[in-house]
Amino acid sequence: MNATIKFAGFTLGLAAVFGIAVAVGATIGPSPDPNAPTQDGHRGHTAPGDTAPAADLPGGLLASDQGYTLALDKPNTTTAPQATTSFRILDANGAPVTKYVNSHDKDLHLIVVRRDMAGFQHVHPVLDQAGTWSVPLNLSRAGDYRVFADFTPTGGSNLTLGADLRVSGNYDVQALPAPAATAKVGDYTVALNGTVTPGTASKVTLSVSRNGAPVTDLQPYLGAYGHLVALRAADLAYLHVHPEGAPGDGVTPAGPAIEFVVNAPTAGDYRLFLDFQHQGVVRTAEFTLTLTPENGAAAAPAVPTPAPADHGTSGHGH
Repeated sequence: MNATIKFAGFTLGLAAVFGIAVAVGATIGPSPDPNAPTQDGHRGHTAPGDTAPAADLPGGLLASDQGYTLALDKPNTTTAPQATTSFRILDANGAPVTKYVNSHDKDLHLIVVRRDMAGFQHVHPVLDQAGTWSVPLNLSRAGDYRVFADFTPTGGSNLTLGADLRVSGNYDVQALPAPAATAKVGDYTVALNGTVTPGTASKVTLSVSRNGAPVTDLQPYLGAYGHLVALRAADLAYLHVHPEGAPGDGVTPAGPAIEFVVNAPTAGDYRLFLDFQHQGVVRTAEFTLTLTPENGAAAAPAVPTPAPADHGTSGHGH
């Protein structure tokens, strides 16, 4: 194979979109180069063509990092379609954190997915005065779930912490869906185009169409026209990506294309989840991506993944 795979014209290659355009897990306080946080508190923000720092660790692999801990109130529970889940972010002294920096329109983003990559949910919990976050989750299917809290404490830097939530019952493990160049969400199709080289920041594009017509009136969601999460299948490393540009900047169009600068850290299988909003409804397009050790993006047939159900304006996975 070539060193990279092209994703345009007749080529049916699949771009492996994952990595950190605005990386998570930055250290708190002064940090030596090359891993110093950027001005927005994220570590490892690289431009196209730059080489990612080798020391960068994907977010979500640790429950405790940089003096903060994600503590689930009940790490074991039973199946329920609307299960109230609560947790706290504890500081180095074990005290609940109550002050956060607003990032992408929210003080904290919670991503929940079963370890076989089923049941993806992106929700925004409510914080009480005592420092406990609460949110209803769809836990109607048993299994081990990974819970990711993406936040920036006041006076600190951005972190993504992860913890396991075990839901008792018969675990119907699902095989990872096959890679595909497009994803269907009801009437919508999302196509993935670009070139990715492992370990190097690259620009890729996700284009949204509806019934074959380009969507040019996407609505802002979390301060952008698209919100991207990628998870590495082997260990559920969390790679949080936001697009280039912003609504209202006079440059970024409201579709059909949403551009991302991404960094693929390793070979392997990944799941990619794109949230976008149109006509008042947030929808999630899902991809399976495979990166080969020698070439990066692996070729894939242009067969759409099964369409996930449309989600309402309140979030995902409900």
